Amino acid sequence: MTATSDLPEAAEKVVKLRHPGHWVSYAVIAVLAATLLDVVINNPNFGWDVVGEYFFSNRILDGLLKTLQLTAIAMGVGIVLGVMLAVMRLSSNPILSRVSWLYIWFFRGTPVFVQLLFWGYISILFPVIEIGIPFGPGFVLAETNTLITPVMAAILGLGLNEGAYMAEIVRAGISAVPKGQTEAAKALGMPGLRILRRIILPQAMRVILPPTANNTISMLKTTSLVSVLAFPELLYAAQLIYSTNFETMPLLLTASIWYIIVTSILTVGQYYLERYYSKSDRLAGLSPMRRLAALQKRRGAK
Repeated sequence: MTATSDLPEAAEKVVKLRHPGHWVSYAVIAVLAATLLDVVINNPNFGWDVVGEYFFSNRILDGLLKTLQLTAIAMGVGIVLGVMLAVMRLSSNPILSRVSWLYIWFFRGTPVFVQLLFWGYISILFPVIEIGIPFGPGFVLAETNTLITPVMAAILGLGLNEGAYMAEIVRAGISAVPKGQTEAAKALGMPGLRILRRIILPQAMRVILPPTANNTISMLKTTSLVSVLAFPELLYAAQLIYSTNFETMPLLLTASIWYIIVTSILTVGQYYLERYYSKSDRLAGLSPMRRLAALQKRRGAK
């Protein structure tokens, strides 16, 4: 019989360590949170009545809709362009690989705000856009300001910039797939595009999806920069309102709350997408409450 078996049953119970410092931190955080909440609620300068008045106004909701549309279009352009650039970067063709690297280097090396300004004032460089034979006659002529509207400038500025970052994300995801699977597919006679669509990208999604979702959330907030182009997105709509009623802080709070609401919805969607593409991870496949219970059970067992 072992020595441990001779011990009383009560002595074999594991006693958890007490952490009085945790209760101190909880108390400090609770006091700070209550103080902050009191300041936010009772400070009349926040203008919560004005926030409630304009929160569902047509101009704010219209700006919110334009923000969502711009986010979706710019991310769509960025994802498509990013996949193309990533495939070019990984290509055995040195010209394609270097062109892709040059594109990524340029668009990641300049601020997106500067790129938006560039597209907004591109008519200074090219007053007229001409389409035709290179170094030859043109067939179609159009004024740049007619083609590059504030909406188009916003899409080009955000979409082309996002394509550079998505290219690196997609490249990392493709590189994470074992090369042996590609070689086996080629041995079976599968064409390159089908290999990419059926074998590589589905497996690379676990690596691609989390940063892509983060970029989408970031893009939602980056759309506020296009207010410099007079595009009536959410922030610019709020600016137009407080430029007439001078309620600057309440209107900024209104826009901020809408950003937080949409960001929270996107975060929940990100969680379920990651769970779908992480079915092999037992913990990732749990719901939020079950995941929390599993984590607490693991901590209690240590």
